[in-house]
Amino acid sequence: MTKKKNINLWIIAIVLMLLTATYQRMTGPTYPVTGTVTLGGEEISFKLPRSTNSDGSEFIEIKTNNDKITGEFRYKRYKSYDEWTTVTLSPAGGILRAEIPHQPPAGKVEYSISLTNGSETVPLSGETVVIRFKGVVPLYILIPHILAMFLAMAFSLRALIEVMVKGPATYKIGLCSALLLTLGGLILGPIVQKFAFGAFWTGWPFGHDLTDNKTVFSLIIWVIALWKYRKNPKANWWIVVAAMVQLAIYLIPHSAFGSEIDHTKLPQ
Repeated sequence: MTKKKNINLWIIAIVLMLLTATYQRMTGPTYPVTGTVTLGGEEISFKLPRSTNSDGSEFIEIKTNNDKITGEFRYKRYKSYDEWTTVTLSPAGGILRAEIPHQPPAGKVEYSISLTNGSETVPLSGETVVIRFKGVVPLYILIPHILAMFLAMAFSLRALIEVMVKGPATYKIGLCSALLLTLGGLILGPIVQKFAFGAFWTGWPFGHDLTDNKTVFSLIIWVIALWKYRKNPKANWWIVVAAMVQLAIYLIPHSAFGSEIDHTKLPQ
Protein backbone atom coordinates (compact mmCIF):
# COMPACT_ATOMS: atom_id res chain seq x y z
CA MET A 1 0.00 0.00 0.00
CA THR A 2 1.39 3.41 -0.96
CA LYS A 3 1.90 6.10 1.67
CA LYS A 4 -0.59 8.40 -0.08
CA LYS A 5 -3.28 5.72 -0.12
CA ASN A 6 -2.66 4.94 3.55
CA ILE A 7 -3.03 8.62 4.47
CA ASN A 8 -6.26 8.90 2.48
CA LEU A 9 -7.70 5.86 4.24
CA TRP A 10 -6.82 7.34 7.62
CA ILE A 11 -8.53 10.61 6.64
CA ILE A 12 -11.68 8.66 5.76
CA ALA A 13 -11.57 6.83 9.11
CA ILE A 14 -11.08 10.05 11.08
CA VAL A 15 -13.91 11.83 9.24
CA LEU A 16 -16.25 8.90 9.91
CA MET A 17 -15.17 8.93 13.57
CA LEU A 18 -15.93 12.65 13.89
CA LEU A 19 -19.35 12.20 12.29
CA THR A 20 -20.10 9.34 14.67
CA ALA A 21 -18.97 11.33 17.71
CA THR A 22 -21.05 14.33 16.65
CA TYR A 23 -24.15 12.19 16.17
CA GLN A 24 -23.64 10.49 19.53
CA ARG A 25 -23.30 13.79 21.38
CA MET A 26 -26.22 15.54 19.66
CA THR A 27 -28.62 12.64 20.30
CA GLY A 28 -27.50 12.06 23.88
CA PRO A 29 -29.45 12.91 27.05
CA THR A 30 -26.92 15.56 28.09
CA TYR A 31 -27.10 17.69 24.94
CA PRO A 32 -28.83 21.05 25.65
CA VAL A 33 -32.36 21.70 24.43
CA THR A 34 -32.16 24.68 22.08
CA GLY A 35 -34.58 26.52 19.87
CA THR A 36 -36.60 29.68 19.37
CA VAL A 37 -40.13 30.75 20.28
CA THR A 38 -42.20 33.63 19.00
CA LEU A 39 -43.89 35.88 21.54
CA GLY A 40 -45.70 39.04 20.51
CA GLY A 41 -44.11 38.88 17.08
CA GLU A 42 -40.61 38.67 18.53
CA GLU A 43 -38.31 35.65 18.16
CA ILE A 44 -36.57 34.59 21.37
CA SER A 45 -33.74 32.06 21.36
CA PHE A 46 -33.11 29.77 24.30
CA LYS A 47 -30.71 27.10 25.54
CA LEU A 48 -31.81 24.76 28.32
CA PRO A 49 -28.92 22.75 29.82
CA ARG A 50 -29.28 19.05 30.61
CA SER A 51 -25.88 18.53 32.23
CA THR A 52 -23.64 20.62 34.46
CA ASN A 53 -20.47 20.18 36.49
CA SER A 54 -21.09 23.36 38.44
CA ASP A 55 -19.93 23.45 42.07
CA GLY A 56 -22.98 25.58 42.83
CA SER A 57 -26.35 26.34 41.31
CA GLU A 58 -26.83 26.27 37.55
CA PHE A 59 -28.17 29.46 35.98
CA ILE A 60 -30.16 29.85 32.79
CA GLU A 61 -30.27 33.20 31.01
CA ILE A 62 -32.84 34.03 28.35
CA LYS A 63 -32.29 37.23 26.41
CA THR A 64 -35.61 38.84 25.46
CA ASN A 65 -34.54 42.49 25.01
CA ASN A 66 -37.98 43.37 26.32
CA ASP A 67 -38.60 44.22 29.97
CA LYS A 68 -42.33 43.61 29.49
CA ILE A 69 -41.72 39.89 29.02
CA THR A 70 -41.66 37.84 32.22
CA GLY A 71 -41.36 34.13 32.84
CA GLU A 72 -42.36 31.24 35.04
CA PHE A 73 -39.81 28.69 36.19
CA ARG A 74 -41.07 25.38 37.63
CA TYR A 75 -38.80 22.71 39.04
CA LYS A 76 -38.45 19.76 41.39
CA ARG A 77 -35.92 17.03 42.02
CA TYR A 78 -36.15 14.29 39.42
CA LYS A 79 -37.50 10.96 40.68
CA SER A 80 -38.77 12.40 43.94
CA TYR A 81 -42.02 13.02 45.76
CA ASP A 82 -41.28 16.77 45.83
CA GLU A 83 -43.99 19.28 45.04
CA TRP A 84 -43.33 21.60 42.12
CA THR A 85 -41.67 24.88 43.05
CA THR A 86 -42.76 27.84 40.91
CA VAL A 87 -40.66 30.99 40.58
CA THR A 88 -41.61 34.14 38.70
CA LEU A 89 -38.79 35.41 36.50
CA SER A 90 -38.54 39.17 36.39
CA PRO A 91 -36.63 40.92 33.61
CA ALA A 92 -33.39 42.77 34.29
CA GLY A 93 -32.00 44.59 31.29
CA GLY A 94 -34.03 42.42 28.94
CA ILE A 95 -32.70 39.18 30.44
CA LEU A 96 -34.61 36.57 32.43
CA ARG A 97 -32.51 34.50 34.83
CA ALA A 98 -33.52 31.18 36.39
CA GLU A 99 -31.56 29.40 39.11
CA ILE A 100 -31.50 25.60 39.32
CA PRO A 101 -30.51 24.62 42.89
CA HIS A 102 -27.28 22.69 43.21
CA GLN A 103 -27.53 18.91 43.59
CA PRO A 104 -25.01 16.26 44.66
CA PRO A 105 -23.24 14.29 41.90
CA ALA A 106 -25.78 12.23 39.88
CA GLY A 107 -28.62 14.32 41.30
CA LYS A 108 -31.14 15.53 38.73
CA VAL A 109 -33.66 18.35 38.53
CA GLU A 110 -36.72 18.37 36.30
CA TYR A 111 -37.77 21.82 35.11
CA SER A 112 -39.74 23.89 32.63
CA ILE A 113 -39.82 27.56 31.66
CA SER A 114 -42.58 29.54 30.01
CA LEU A 115 -42.57 33.17 28.87
CA THR A 116 -45.43 35.66 28.85
CA ASN A 117 -46.06 39.24 27.78
CA GLY A 118 -49.32 39.48 29.71
CA SER A 119 -51.62 38.51 26.86
CA GLU A 120 -49.77 35.49 25.46
CA THR A 121 -47.83 32.65 27.11
CA VAL A 122 -45.45 30.24 25.37
CA PRO A 123 -43.50 27.30 26.85
CA LEU A 124 -39.86 26.91 25.83
CA SER A 125 -40.15 23.14 25.51
CA GLY A 126 -42.98 20.72 24.92
CA GLU A 127 -41.86 18.51 27.80
CA THR A 128 -40.01 19.11 31.03
CA VAL A 129 -36.22 19.16 30.80
CA VAL A 130 -34.03 17.05 33.10
CA ILE A 131 -30.58 18.30 34.09
CA ARG A 132 -27.98 16.10 35.78
CA PHE A 133 -25.34 17.50 38.13
CA LYS A 134 -21.87 15.98 38.21
CA GLY A 135 -18.59 16.58 39.94
CA VAL A 136 -15.71 18.34 38.25
CA VAL A 137 -13.33 15.96 36.42
CA PRO A 138 -9.71 17.19 36.22
CA LEU A 139 -8.65 17.95 32.67
CA TYR A 140 -5.55 15.76 33.02
CA ILE A 141 -7.94 12.80 33.34
CA LEU A 142 -10.79 13.95 31.11
CA ILE A 143 -8.75 14.91 28.03
CA PRO A 144 -6.81 11.60 27.78
CA HIS A 145 -10.07 9.69 28.33
CA ILE A 146 -11.87 11.50 25.51
CA LEU A 147 -8.83 11.28 23.21
CA ALA A 148 -8.41 7.55 23.81
CA MET A 149 -12.09 6.84 23.14
CA PHE A 150 -12.08 8.87 19.92
CA LEU A 151 -8.87 7.23 18.73
CA ALA A 152 -10.27 3.78 19.56
CA MET A 153 -13.18 4.50 17.23
CA ALA A 154 -10.86 5.85 14.51
CA PHE A 155 -8.62 2.77 14.67
CA SER A 156 -11.68 0.50 14.64
CA LEU A 157 -13.01 2.13 11.48
CA ARG A 158 -9.52 2.05 9.96
CA ALA A 159 -9.31 -1.70 10.69
CA LEU A 160 -12.63 -2.17 8.92
CA ILE A 161 -11.34 -0.26 5.91
CA GLU A 162 -8.10 -2.29 5.98
CA VAL A 163 -10.12 -5.48 5.63
CA MET A 164 -12.11 -3.98 2.75
CA VAL A 165 -8.95 -3.02 0.82
CA LYS A 166 -7.20 -6.28 1.81
CA GLY A 167 -4.38 -4.42 3.48
CA PRO A 168 -1.59 -6.10 5.49
CA ALA A 169 -2.02 -4.22 8.78
CA THR A 170 -5.47 -5.44 9.86
CA TYR A 171 -4.35 -7.17 13.05
CA LYS A 172 -2.03 -4.36 14.15
CA ILE A 173 -4.68 -1.67 13.65
CA GLY A 174 -7.38 -3.74 15.34
CA LEU A 175 -5.09 -4.41 18.29
CA CYS A 176 -4.47 -0.67 18.67
CA SER A 177 -8.22 -0.08 18.75
CA ALA A 178 -8.69 -2.68 21.50
CA LEU A 179 -5.82 -1.26 23.56
CA LEU A 180 -7.15 2.29 23.24
CA LEU A 181 -10.62 1.09 24.21
CA THR A 182 -9.13 -0.57 27.27
CA LEU A 183 -7.23 2.57 28.24
CA GLY A 184 -10.06 5.01 27.60
CA GLY A 185 -13.03 2.90 28.65
CA LEU A 186 -11.82 0.53 31.37
CA ILE A 187 -8.96 2.47 32.97
CA LEU A 188 -9.60 6.18 32.54
CA GLY A 189 -13.39 5.79 32.20
CA PRO A 190 -13.96 4.57 35.78
CA ILE A 191 -11.67 7.32 37.10
CA VAL A 192 -13.74 9.92 35.23
CA GLN A 193 -16.90 8.39 36.64
CA LYS A 194 -15.52 8.44 40.18
CA PHE A 195 -14.83 12.17 39.95
CA ALA A 196 -18.15 12.90 38.24
CA PHE A 197 -20.54 10.64 40.13
CA GLY A 198 -18.69 9.16 43.09
CA ALA A 199 -18.47 5.56 41.81
CA PHE A 200 -15.85 3.80 39.69
CA TRP A 201 -18.28 1.40 38.05
CA THR A 202 -22.07 1.50 37.71
CA GLY A 203 -22.49 -1.07 34.96
CA TRP A 204 -23.17 -4.79 35.31
CA PRO A 205 -23.36 -6.35 37.87
CA PHE A 206 -23.63 -3.28 40.11
CA GLY A 207 -25.94 -1.17 37.98
CA HIS A 208 -27.38 -0.56 34.52
CA ASP A 209 -25.12 2.21 33.21
CA LEU A 210 -25.24 1.64 29.46
CA THR A 211 -21.91 3.38 28.84
CA ASP A 212 -20.05 0.96 31.12
CA ASN A 213 -21.85 -2.11 29.79
CA LYS A 214 -21.41 -1.32 26.11
CA THR A 215 -17.69 -0.61 26.58
CA VAL A 216 -17.10 -4.05 28.11
CA PHE A 217 -19.21 -5.74 25.44
CA SER A 218 -17.30 -4.05 22.63
CA LEU A 219 -13.94 -4.99 24.13
CA ILE A 220 -14.99 -8.64 24.54
CA ILE A 221 -15.94 -8.78 20.85
CA TRP A 222 -12.58 -7.26 19.91
CA VAL A 223 -10.65 -9.78 21.99
CA ILE A 224 -12.50 -12.66 20.33
CA ALA A 225 -12.04 -11.16 16.86
CA LEU A 226 -8.31 -10.61 17.29
CA TRP A 227 -7.84 -14.10 18.67
CA LYS A 228 -9.77 -15.65 15.76
CA TYR A 229 -7.93 -13.54 13.19
CA ARG A 230 -4.54 -14.34 14.71
CA LYS A 231 -5.28 -18.06 14.40
CA ASN A 232 -6.61 -17.72 10.86
CA PRO A 233 -6.02 -14.49 8.87
CA LYS A 234 -8.67 -15.63 6.40
CA ALA A 235 -11.26 -15.17 9.15
CA ASN A 236 -11.11 -11.41 8.65
CA TRP A 237 -14.89 -11.21 8.91
CA TRP A 238 -14.37 -11.32 12.67
CA ILE A 239 -12.62 -7.93 12.42
CA VAL A 240 -15.58 -6.65 10.41
CA VAL A 241 -17.96 -7.85 13.13
CA ALA A 242 -15.89 -6.22 15.90
CA ALA A 243 -15.67 -2.92 14.04
CA MET A 244 -19.38 -2.88 13.21
CA VAL A 245 -20.32 -3.74 16.80
CA GLN A 246 -18.13 -0.90 18.06
CA LEU A 247 -19.66 1.47 15.51
CA ALA A 248 -23.20 0.46 16.52
CA ILE A 249 -22.31 0.88 20.19
CA TYR A 250 -20.81 4.33 19.61
CA LEU A 251 -24.04 5.39 17.92
CA ILE A 252 -25.91 4.70 21.16
CA PRO A 253 -26.31 8.08 22.92
CA HIS A 254 -23.60 8.70 25.49
CA SER A 255 -24.72 8.63 29.16
CA ALA A 256 -27.94 6.77 28.37
CA PHE A 257 -29.17 5.04 31.54
CA GLY A 258 -26.34 6.76 33.37
CA SER A 259 -25.84 7.40 37.07
CA GLU A 260 -28.73 9.11 38.82
CA ILE A 261 -30.13 9.51 42.32
CA ASP A 262 -33.59 8.04 42.82
CA HIS A 263 -34.99 10.03 45.74
CA THR A 264 -38.11 7.85 45.87
CA LYS A 265 -35.95 4.98 47.12
CA LEU A 266 -34.11 7.00 49.75
CA PRO A 267 -35.25 7.65 53.34
CA GLN A 268 -37.59 10.63 53.34
